[in-house]
Amino acid sequence: MIRRHVLLFLAFLSFLTPFTYAQGPNANHSYLIYVGTYTGPSSKGIYGFRFDPYSGKSTPLGLVAESANPSFLAIDPAQHYLYAANELGDYKGEKTGGISAFAIDPKTGKLTFLNEVSSRGAGPCHVALDKTGKYVLVANYDGGSVAVFPVQRDGRLGDASAVVQHSGHGPNAERQEAPHAHEIQLTPDNRFAIVADLGLDELLVYHFDASKGTLKANDPPFSKVEGGSGPRHFVFLPNGKFLYALNEISGSITGFNYYRNGLLRDFQRISTLPKDFTGKNDSAEIATDASGKFLYASNRGPDNIAVFSIDQTKGNLTLVEHVPTKGKTPRNFAIDPTGKYLFAANQESNNIVMFRVDPKTGRLADTGQVLEVPSPVSIVFTPAH
Repeated sequence: MIRRHVLLFLAFLSFLTPFTYAQGPNANHSYLIYVGTYTGPSSKGIYGFRFDPYSGKSTPLGLVAESANPSFLAIDPAQHYLYAANELGDYKGEKTGGISAFAIDPKTGKLTFLNEVSSRGAGPCHVALDKTGKYVLVANYDGGSVAVFPVQRDGRLGDASAVVQHSGHGPNAERQEAPHAHEIQLTPDNRFAIVADLGLDELLVYHFDASKGTLKANDPPFSKVEGGSGPRHFVFLPNGKFLYALNEISGSITGFNYYRNGLLRDFQRISTLPKDFTGKNDSAEIATDASGKFLYASNRGPDNIAVFSIDQTKGNLTLVEHVPTKGKTPRNFAIDPTGKYLFAANQESNNIVMFRVDPKTGRLADTGQVLEVPSPVSIVFTPAH
């Protein structure tokens, strides 16, 4: 009798388990994709999609917010607000750009404009939030400066709490005639802000005071990359031990050990380009997968993404493959929150091509899914309701 009951119970479990998994908390979870663009005749601002990672399908939401040149997007840690760098050279008569704040509607995907402030420098090209979500940081490319803005309780941006102007130049007279701050990010512990300055060949390190939103130069204040390399973007390994800087001009990656006192010490330099490539190139974006085992970097010359494996002990990169992005000028790409897919934004071919990520090898496989967006240059994700 007991044996019969056990068998019936096991049979019930065999029926229940697939159903339970199917109804689990992530089974029907979808995401909103927001795409920043360079505006013009065909683009009017930020575009949206609803993405189902389990079917791999995306549904276009169209234009979700009008905004001028929202060339880089960031979402706060609580997933309530979106901030856009308005890459302009004139803001209300001043030689500066802007930063716009929006409230996210997780049901419809629509963005509600909250306010806009001067970025305190021309050509803002990157925005980021600190780990608390209380501050937005911006890098002004043309102005060669960085700034910090407090976030109010309703998501609006307040007046700048810090502005730092860089000075100097690099050896490339055409590209490095002046400082060009290209990215600013907080370290994983939220103690330092690091800035990639393409014009100076430097990663500048600042103490970040999260209680006041201020920046103070670290000692030493910067780490150099090879002259003429032009560091554009960088990424930390999830374990926080290593930082990888993508050099736009030289088409290379410089690996650094990161120490808790803010010191960066380089240990490797490796090309992102195929050995037989001889044309003009501007490398663009860099990211790791969530596991920290693989790193990806885009090249706007051969229009591909370089895939590297990462030595978990020493941090060294080893090339795995180069994958064509099926479009022109992959200025940006992003890996979705599930880690299953990589979306490559091809600016000049007006499309975003979706690749499947192999979790064991890091290799990319074309899914055949293409999202049509005018001049896409930034991709972010947030959960949908």
